Amino acid sequence: MFWRLIARRHPNLLIAERAEDIRRAKAEGRAALIIASQDGGFIGNKLHRVEAFARLGLRMLIPAYNTTNLLCDGCLDRTDGGLTRFGELVIDECNRVGVLLDCTHVGRRASLEIIERGDRPVVFSHSNPQAVVENPRNIDDEQIRACAARGGVIGLAPWGPLVLKAGDRAWPPLDHFIDHIDYVAHLTGSTDHLGIGTDMSLGTYPDHEHDPWGEPDYPDVAGRYGQLITPDVRSPRRALDGFSNYAEIVNLIDRLGARGYGDDDIRKILGGNYLRVFERVWG
Repeated sequence: MFWRLIARRHPNLLIAERAEDIRRAKAEGRAALIIASQDGGFIGNKLHRVEAFARLGLRMLIPAYNTTNLLCDGCLDRTDGGLTRFGELVIDECNRVGVLLDCTHVGRRASLEIIERGDRPVVFSHSNPQAVVENPRNIDDEQIRACAARGGVIGLAPWGPLVLKAGDRAWPPLDHFIDHIDYVAHLTGSTDHLGIGTDMSLGTYPDHEHDPWGEPDYPDVAGRYGQLITPDVRSPRRALDGFSNYAEIVNLIDRLGARGYGDDDIRKILGGNYLRVFERVWG
């Protein structure tokens, strides 16, 4: 409800519950906010909470954030155990009430089971291909193909740690991110399943709390990047040289054009594909 208060206080904002709300915001020169959750932990073992939160405006859900919970395994755990029995019920309920499932941060097997279980598209809202940059947070070709086959979207992320190539030691340039776009376009055979998930926080990204008693030895997704570029999670350098804030989206458009992408391709990548999925899932 906090975000509804923010939208009420600021007339340039609105909460999007349908794809048409996003189109209306664009036409009116406003910004649309999508209420999403990066973890299904809040559901606990209470299935009714899925519909309850959907009625409050929840429109996207990442079932697990990096680590295993009651629903499924996260991408940083070693077990890759897939969906739990309760997790299967949650996936079915999300499909029933129109909550878009986001497989970013989810374990590999769990993501494939989520895609296979439903009859609606899913997204990877901010994940890049492992074949271009090996990182525990990136996804492999099978995940990309499965998402595309269901009509979903891979939202590629200009987040530095997912773009820094092996052997590179400098701040990653925008062109290295275009390599990820090229790879997915060639792998899936079109631009119909491409999107952008910036993962930018405008300098507000919170510090992660650490337990002084000790923590599990999960893979360090951003450790090398922190050593070579910057450990500051709120620094613009956590994104890319040439695409470190929202205003620099124009640089991305220019570089896509230089790589041979046409206007229709660019429109789909910048949001058209997401709108198609929103319409299919949200109704």
